[in-house]
Amino acid sequence: MALPQASLELRELGNTGLKLSCVGFGASPLGNVFGPVSDEDAIASVREAFRRGINFFDTSPYYGGTLSEKMLGKSLKALGVPRHEYIVSTKCGRYVEGFDFSADRVTRSIDESLARLQLDYVDILQCHDIEFGSLDQVVNETIPALQKLKEAGKIRFIGITGLPLEVFTYVLDRVPSGTVDVILSYCHYSINDSTLEDLLPYLKNKGVGVITASPLAMGLLTERGPPEWHPASPELKSACQAAVAHCKEKGKNISKLALQYSLSNKDFSSVLVGMNSVGQVEENVAAAIEVTTVGKDEETLSEVEAILKPVKNQTWPSGIQH
Repeated sequence: MALPQASLELRELGNTGLKLSCVGFGASPLGNVFGPVSDEDAIASVREAFRRGINFFDTSPYYGGTLSEKMLGKSLKALGVPRHEYIVSTKCGRYVEGFDFSADRVTRSIDESLARLQLDYVDILQCHDIEFGSLDQVVNETIPALQKLKEAGKIRFIGITGLPLEVFTYVLDRVPSGTVDVILSYCHYSINDSTLEDLLPYLKNKGVGVITASPLAMGLLTERGPPEWHPASPELKSACQAAVAHCKEKGKNISKLALQYSLSNKDFSSVLVGMNSVGQVEENVAAAIEVTTVGKDEETLSEVEAILKPVKNQTWPSGIQH
């Protein structure tokens, strides 16, 4: 008799009432950000993700110059399932032509995004990389504009994203409680940098849901290595290379280990991972199910943590390219 297939864990997102799959589908690769992706591959990867229990899909008009939103929209439509069965998050304020957090631009932005996504509403609209704008404008102009979009039924919840962790506390301390529903942080909860953990009690107290992205530290924790423009220090890059080599020698995959490290902390509602193929979806879902059923490889993890200890929590300045 075949064993019942273990399913992907769902986690509550702050006070929103939404339940997100612990692995989220990062759709930036569908915008050809890391190389060309055919329509067939995009649709097949979204279909496989949904089939395997991923219900959370994240994109932005910035990714691939609006291509990611178009491809995700086409792929979700191809699923042919009721709209309430999946959760979509997109962003505003960052575009190929630059940053614009004005009320007028973000209000137009959601209509453009909904048209590309072929949807009537998105579940979450996030201000994208707010450290590049004026944080006071985000507080006094952008978020009030997003509240109007919420009242109009175009978005259900409001979020903010950025690299430096202090941008979150700056904004959350200045808006009425319950105004911002979710934050999306990246590169601050992976084996080499767990500084996001320190912010969790504060975020919980504010009733804010937390999504973490880039568990592979934008390529540092992969066998392929980071892109040339990666802003990490030479010291951090070489420590990560040593960790990759150590895992390889043991016949282990550092990317799987890194993803499982991030997934093990249940205070995060979802770990966003970029995907553009059925194979990647299968690997990520299998890694997530393994964490809940078998657990992670503690021995290899502690060896990798020892290698990365000298550079632990060494961050980098926010750069335009990422």
